[in-house]
Amino acid sequence: MTTVTVPEGSLFGPSNLPYGVYSVAGSAPRVATRLGDAVVDLAVLLGDEVFAAPTLNPFMAQGHDRWVAVRREITERVTGDVPDEALHDLADVTLHLPIDVADYVDFYASEHHAANLGRLFRPGNPDPLMPNWKHLPVGYHGRASSIVVSGTDVVRPCGQRKGADDPAPVFGPSVRLDIEAELGFVVGAGSAMGERIPVEDVERHVFGVVVFNDWSARDIQAWEYVPLGPNLGKSFASTVSPWVVPLLALEAAKVPTPVQDPQPLPYLSMDRPWGLDVDLSVRWNGQEVSRPPYREMYWSPAQMLAHLTVNGAPSRTGDVFASGTISGPAKETRGAFIELTWGGAEPVTVNGEQRTFLEDGDEVVITASAPGPDGTRLGFGEARGRILPATC
Repeated sequence: MTTVTVPEGSLFGPSNLPYGVYSVAGSAPRVATRLGDAVVDLAVLLGDEVFAAPTLNPFMAQGHDRWVAVRREITERVTGDVPDEALHDLADVTLHLPIDVADYVDFYASEHHAANLGRLFRPGNPDPLMPNWKHLPVGYHGRASSIVVSGTDVVRPCGQRKGADDPAPVFGPSVRLDIEAELGFVVGAGSAMGERIPVEDVERHVFGVVVFNDWSARDIQAWEYVPLGPNLGKSFASTVSPWVVPLLALEAAKVPTPVQDPQPLPYLSMDRPWGLDVDLSVRWNGQEVSRPPYREMYWSPAQMLAHLTVNGAPSRTGDVFASGTISGPAKETRGAFIELTWGGAEPVTVNGEQRTFLEDGDEVVITASAPGPDGTRLGFGEARGRILPATC
């Protein structure tokens, strides 16, 4: 038996206790939590075989009351002596995609991001937002099978693109490859077809939160997206952090959303719409280039999931809905390079080089942290990816 020592200042103290899936050499993936730099096997710690599964889905499907009970039990167990066979050093394990992703929807919930793109794409328009934007959380369906865990390389996508001066579209690798710094919300308890999830019930359905990078080929996207929206410009890869921070751990991080005007329709109305005080950091080849603040997001997670199901669409254990690019009011808080470089017209300096969009070999790492109880901070791990050359 061992008492786990948490390093001072760790973002993974007993107030966090995220869930992930790990393996060691010669073993199958299993569910664990993280305490400091220790990975704690939950099947061994709790004696429950649901955690011997290779994903979180079987546990998440047990529902909110079970999530509450297990979190309480983990907290009690890890603050005492932990069986040695449950403990692994973080450096000795491989971390896997923690969930079997059932479906994926990406939203567009930042007013700052949406307004910036409106100004870029529709210059001169007195209102950079589309007429529907403040009435509903705009979103699109993505490709669940291309969500990958942090550390997975991303191959530069190929597709059609057409520049303003091109007489016809051409096929080839994207030359305006971008990121989108987001949070992803993992649905633990789904809903049946024909049912709706009310805003006040969302916290019984959302299990936890991950860092999310929705890689974006802006040139492919620009040519294809009218009239039906993003498709190949988005579907080639999205990267998530390996640790799912339970929504139960984020009570101290809840903050009011910005004022919503006009008043949302009744199914989106909340007495106190809440967002999360999560600070993200975007590092490009090791240099921090942006610090997007999630607290600035106009639409709340509850409103996003309520809108996703308002037409009776079912939701399932393992569904992911992402926030869309997180951007703040200042240039240094923009969560996509198309904004940060203003469409490539205002390059940023990265390690002494002038840069606009991603080049082969570039690595992007997005991390995040949030306030926890008693002055602590909670970490989400990282969403890391490196760009490999296209294979067109």
